[in-house]
Amino acid sequence: MSLHLIIGDKRYSSWSLRPWLVLEMTGAAFTDQVIRLNQPDTRDNILKYSPTGKVPALQCEHGTIIDSLAICEYLVERFPDVDLWPRDIAARAQARSACAQMHSGFVSLRSNMPMDLRQDQALDVIPAETRQDIDRIVALWAECRAAAAEDGPFLFGKPSIADAFFAPVAIRLRGYRVELPAEALAYIDTVYQWPAFKRWQQAGLEES
Repeated sequence: MSLHLIIGDKRYSSWSLRPWLVLEMTGAAFTDQVIRLNQPDTRDNILKYSPTGKVPALQCEHGTIIDSLAICEYLVERFPDVDLWPRDIAARAQARSACAQMHSGFVSLRSNMPMDLRQDQALDVIPAETRQDIDRIVALWAECRAAAAEDGPFLFGKPSIADAFFAPVAIRLRGYRVELPAEALAYIDTVYQWPAFKRWQQAGLEES
């Protein structure tokens, strides 16, 4: 069975973007299916593929895999010759830690700065908790760069699952015009120049 990813709108769905980028990193052929979010029938449509009623969901020969992080870990095992995590054990541990923090935290940022590829306006006021999330993310990115064992502009040198997990954050920080240190701005530029990201961005901007 081929790899088939059920996702939400590319313009809005941050959790869908993450495994989509990782699938792109594998180089494997896959298809995606967009289910429009925030529609009266959204949940019913997703329930046809995912028992949680949420995206993303990956259909594959081993069943249906739910949740972005679970999908990414499945792809690590499915494609062991592709360095989806950093090779260096210390860097790999840091990358997993960073993704876990993104997966379970930064609720204020996600709530107050929802992902929208067409967003291009700052908030009048950034809530204090959101500012704390942003400051922590900037520090976390610096920690990742310090732990990198390979050269390159991504968090751990070469693209990894960590970059897929923080790509939606890059969209938020740029779209809401957040003032950031030069190092963080440079990393956001790296994400926006990533060919896989650019393919998603183009498709998202073309959505109605």
